[in-house]
Amino acid sequence: MENRTQVLVIEFILLGFHIPQDFEIIIFLLLLLMYLSTLSSNLIIILLIWIDHRLHSPMYFFLSNLSFLGIWFTSTIVPKLLSRILLGKRTISFTGCMLQCYFYFLLGTTEYILLAVMSFDRYMAICNPLRYTVIMSGRVCLGLVLASWVGGFLNIISPFIMILRLSFCSSNIINHFFCDSSPLIHLSCTDTTLLVLVVYISASAVLLSSLLLTMVSYIYIISTILKISSAQDRRKSFSTCTSHIIVVTIAYGTAIFLYVKPAETGSLNVNKAMSLLTTVVTPLINPFVYTLRNKQVKEALVDVVRKNRLF
Repeated sequence: MENRTQVLVIEFILLGFHIPQDFEIIIFLLLLLMYLSTLSSNLIIILLIWIDHRLHSPMYFFLSNLSFLGIWFTSTIVPKLLSRILLGKRTISFTGCMLQCYFYFLLGTTEYILLAVMSFDRYMAICNPLRYTVIMSGRVCLGLVLASWVGGFLNIISPFIMILRLSFCSSNIINHFFCDSSPLIHLSCTDTTLLVLVVYISASAVLLSSLLLTMVSYIYIISTILKISSAQDRRKSFSTCTSHIIVVTIAYGTAIFLYVKPAETGSLNVNKAMSLLTTVVTPLINPFVYTLRNKQVKEALVDVVRKNRLF
């Protein structure tokens, strides 16, 4: 048997990406620009929905919560990545690593549940328009958002506790740009068979169940839209869903690739690239997808700019 000595790990080294030194400043500026754009665009959406009475509806209430999640989700990862590139500091404390891992999965899981809630909201608006305002009251909407957070917490708490109990031997080098579960599992010298199974089940449960709810909602939505006699009304009804469909496709596609599979089967280099898409690109494009394809949001933005409320 291989003789491994368990060590007390107080910090980890994040390898990140192998960036040529000549390109580091370019990559830093690009990531910084994307991060600031993500913060500003999502914050603008939240402010628009808060100050414009035309956007005081369940759909935009959920959208503002999605933007809130996007801000904190990317802020969990990107600032540390930027400091590593700029200062060359690759280390992260054990506590910092565990907190990063926890909030990454908490916020990410909550976001997928919220996407399913938004699908249900579109189903109610299109398939039950007469009862929509009664069913989707302010109390119900707030309860659904709180349920998303509670569901995210309950889903990730068991695997996270198991990750906290991992033992590490002879190495503290993480082949990733943040503390993801997969490289931590690879780094551990203890038996991770049960942990891999729990992570797989937890990821599959929240992703596939929320995706199933989303798909069922849109099956009913499309069926209802096709029954509308007017082509203009059909386009108008479907236009309220297209932005959400785009966001759902990107979000679920990357997440299923990353986590709905055994941890050992994936290439860490490929996972790093997909994780970069999830943590940096997706939170950036979400507000633009909703803004560019939403007439009411664009009108509200134009009105606010003209009245100098934001600028």
